[in-house]
Amino acid sequence: MKTTIITAGLIGVAGVSMAQAAQLDLICSADVVICEKMVEVYEAKTGTEVNMVRLSSGEAYAKIRAESSNPKTDIWWAGSGDPHLQAAAEKLTMEYKSPLLTEQRSWSQKQAESADFRTVGVYSGVLGWGYNTDIFAKKGLDEPKCWADLLNPALVGEVQIANPASSGTAYTALASLVQLMGEDEAFDYLKKLNDNVSQYTKSGSAPVKAAARGETGLGIVFMHDAIAQTVEGFPIKAVAPCEGTGYEIGSMSIVEGARHVDEAKAWYDWALSAEAQSLMKEANSFQLPSNPGAAVADEVPDFAQINLIDYDFAAYGAPERRKELLDRWNAEIGAIAN
Repeated sequence: MKTTIITAGLIGVAGVSMAQAAQLDLICSADVVICEKMVEVYEAKTGTEVNMVRLSSGEAYAKIRAESSNPKTDIWWAGSGDPHLQAAAEKLTMEYKSPLLTEQRSWSQKQAESADFRTVGVYSGVLGWGYNTDIFAKKGLDEPKCWADLLNPALVGEVQIANPASSGTAYTALASLVQLMGEDEAFDYLKKLNDNVSQYTKSGSAPVKAAARGETGLGIVFMHDAIAQTVEGFPIKAVAPCEGTGYEIGSMSIVEGARHVDEAKAWYDWALSAEAQSLMKEANSFQLPSNPGAAVADEVPDFAQINLIDYDFAAYGAPERRKELLDRWNAEIGAIAN
């Protein structure tokens, strides 16, 4: 068991004198590399012992909801914003207005305001895909530039996407297609796409990691996850679909009834700082940080060059709408999934 010894009088992030080791129970819904980097730096900086569990955002929401009468988690960092908004609407997370809130980009502040300050945006990422250029070249396949291209019969068995019930990435894809095409048209599209899908994964980033390993041709993911594979040297090219696409506001929430609420607020404030968000660049996480003072990697997509839809976070993060779409996906797509 890890033991952290703190000398009396040490001042933590929140400015509170601590005579003994503080503890924080954290769910992280980003890539495990940035999760571990954040924890490592924060523990060294504050002496707080952070017990971190890595879960997809859908799994994190389900865990927090299941434990609402006896919370085991203090704070939930990262993961697409829709599940955070659903948790906020159900008052599973607590209201907190950080003193660093006004330093954040407008979309981060808007996310907080729409949730009565029960969540906040910490980064943003664009939905797209990454495809294995070696596989496509070997099979003589054209570059898929648009959503329509993913229905090419030549791509049978070459597409992976996560299950939207467990993955915030995949729910963002579902909600984006509904907003882009209309609900019935989007489900018609997804039924056709199913013919080419080899696997619906649990994790949102898993499809492009499979593509990087040569196990599939293409993964529908957030573009930053595809770019991370490219930077690691894999033959992956990231694409933003031509017809338009959605995006996420990766968010952060303190759990209502958290056992270590002061420590949760201290992490929350630190995670909104430019110092903390600059760690994303170090960890090869290529999202756009919410704090404009944070260092940004050159590989982060230029949002201005991408055809983004006007994603309605409030509507599609609402519990009723989210449940409707997931129920329909389970009935119409999950039931016929390969």
